[in-house]
Amino acid sequence: MGEQTIALNRRARHEYSISETFEAGIVLTGTEIKSVRAGKVSLADAYARIERGEAWLVGAHIAPFEAASRFNHEPKRTRKLLLHRSEIDELLGRTKAKGLTIVPLRLYISERGVAKVELGLARGKQLHDKRRDIAERDARRDMERQVAEARRR
Repeated sequence: MGEQTIALNRRARHEYSISETFEAGIVLTGTEIKSVRAGKVSLADAYARIERGEAWLVGAHIAPFEAASRFNHEPKRTRKLLLHRSEIDELLGRTKAKGLTIVPLRLYISERGVAKVELGLARGKQLHDKRRDIAERDARRDMERQVAEARRR
């Protein structure tokens, strides 16, 4: 079956340059995992933070599960991330020393059926960096289009 990607943070790759990625588990309640499996997740405004030696996912929106009764979850609550102590220490050191931020790139269900988050160690892009990326992407798209037209002839 393989991994099943539930939510992508497409804006993260546009706003930040990602230097390294980490994989983390995420602590969810029963109604939250049901909403995740239904694909009702948004990582658009989310980021990760390390407080008191623990990693937390802040601002991720998991919609309430429609079939649940009154014991539903809070959509934007802060959720704990499961990382090894060495990973947390490394992330904390990098964010403090180099001014990097931790951004969730995607949320997925692993082969074992467990919800995971792919985190990226990111530095914010300047406006000229964004423009250069857009220009490179457009140039690559034009080249691919020209190659495809040449093959058709």
